[in-house]
Amino acid sequence: MSVELRPLGVACNIQCQYCYQNPERDAGNVPQSYSLDRLLAAVEEIGSEFTLFGGEPLLVPEGDLETIWSWGFQKFGSNCVQTNGSLINDNHIELFKKHRVHVGVSIDGPGELNDVRWAGTLARTRDATAKSEAAIERLCAEGIPPSLIVTLHSNNAAHDKLPRMKEWFERLDRLGVTSVRLHVLESEDVSIHNKYALSTEENQRAFLFFARLESELPHLRFDVFDDIQKLLKGEDDAVTCVWGACDPFTTRAVQGVDGDGHRSNCGRTNKEGIDFIKSEQEGFERYLALYQTPQEYGGCLDCRFFMMCKGQCPGTAIGGDWRNRTEHCDLWKGMFESYEREFTARGIVPVSLRPDRKRLEDAHLAAWAQGRNMSIGQAIRVLAGVADGSADGAAHGDLSHGDREHGDRPHGDAPHGDSDHGDAG
Repeated sequence: MSVELRPLGVACNIQCQYCYQNPERDAGNVPQSYSLDRLLAAVEEIGSEFTLFGGEPLLVPEGDLETIWSWGFQKFGSNCVQTNGSLINDNHIELFKKHRVHVGVSIDGPGELNDVRWAGTLARTRDATAKSEAAIERLCAEGIPPSLIVTLHSNNAAHDKLPRMKEWFERLDRLGVTSVRLHVLESEDVSIHNKYALSTEENQRAFLFFARLESELPHLRFDVFDDIQKLLKGEDDAVTCVWGACDPFTTRAVQGVDGDGHRSNCGRTNKEGIDFIKSEQEGFERYLALYQTPQEYGGCLDCRFFMMCKGQCPGTAIGGDWRNRTEHCDLWKGMFESYEREFTARGIVPVSLRPDRKRLEDAHLAAWAQGRNMSIGQAIRVLAGVADGSADGAAHGDLSHGDREHGDRPHGDAPHGDSDHGDAG
């Protein structure tokens, strides 16, 4: 589980055209104040490290940032923040170093490739992007390289944009960035979706392009490819939350703490501009239903990748309805097929082709019917007789987003501030 501390809610200094938090802003649900005492008391009660989150968390006054991170360092030994990076100044750098703050930066590319992360005018957008790029360089130079969240869309991942992205990632690798999370565009605005969303074929081409690029880079890794391979191997006790059978009413991976100290869910599931208070009981009705529902009706019936994907994140469900599978089904199915072929060529039997796959699926269904979650790895251990299946085995993910932008933290570094979701803005 990751805790997103949101003092100013969805308040942000830029207006990303695709931001999943726009419905909250449009509804006027942007807090004007917060209570540090209530925020920290809520985190104390939860008892887990947290990510300072937004909107844009660096809109919080520096004095309050010092208070939050000083407390977090004393309590947990480290801190995290997810930001668009454009507001980072010398004082922030000193606070990051003093209080061991890992920085996650959400940026979609260099220069004009980041234009969809709009700041009001083209000039202000380019200026904000330049500041974000400079901040990444500065953080690397200071020995605190950030992790990145990059959302793919027509402005940065169309076929003619990929060579520029390749050069950028190669440069980031040389600077010292080691961890990048790739997001598929999610937007609640149909016009924005129609303008910037890539087709399934374009998305898959981009993902495969970056998978090949990863093999050429000495240090930088894209965590989505690691996740897919772990899922196919049944080694999924630590993959990101989008693969973990998330209940949209409890969002186990994300515990949001808003400015007045009340608890809320992952913003990815918020489609109406309202942060619903967490349900007291986790349920897995979505996954029981998806397994039985024909694909033509939004379900996952007879999909051999169901255990790996589980309909993916409910925040990306078809039509914004959490009961459906993800709208990106064809993309993820294609990616699983690609790695399935690779595994088969190497003599590895992926979970999708195991002769006991149905028994593994039945183990998941039985656990969900009893209100428990289960990783593929745990199901395999249960069938092998080395586990009894009584414990809830879905650590799933750093369980950070998504988006910890959901949520979401990249592998290989401790603790990362990109939530499985990013700064959301």
